[in-house]
Amino acid sequence: MGFDRHTELQLLEALEKKPETSQADLAASVGVAVGTVNWYIKRWSAKGFLKVKRIGRWRWRYLLTPQGMAEKADLANRYFQASMRIYRRTREQSKDLLGQVREAGFQQVVINGDGDIAEICQLTCLEFGLQPADGNEDHLPQIHINGFELELTWPEEVTLSEKARDR
Repeated sequence: MGFDRHTELQLLEALEKKPETSQADLAASVGVAVGTVNWYIKRWSAKGFLKVKRIGRWRWRYLLTPQGMAEKADLANRYFQASMRIYRRTREQSKDLLGQVREAGFQQVVINGDGDIAEICQLTCLEFGLQPADGNEDHLPQIHINGFELELTWPEEVTLSEKARDR
């Protein structure tokens, strides 16, 4: 799911939680520009997803219609499916790379990165009986997280064949 669909889902959820709000408050809660909120509201209103009623000078009441609720549910489902695809792919990449680390005889690996992808890697380490190490361990293999991709690098002083033979 791209940024626009995720933003759309966040805005619809914010409107459902707090239907009486300002566009500035919505923008701040989701982390987008007020113009973006205004564009979505006009679009949803034209599509019949949202009913808009002014309740003050700068305040409005936004009510999701049944079509709007269905759209929000569809966006949530797509977001969940995309998240699960990322999770499964990350788990498979982690298993492959950690299998190489374990076969080479290492008991620890450095995970360079943070966030959800790093957490998936750390949990997979525990499943493989490997311990995630601090980031300053140059003598250990390292998994680098670049966006949604994982890359395994080995310590420079030892080749892979030496690691497998010596450990």
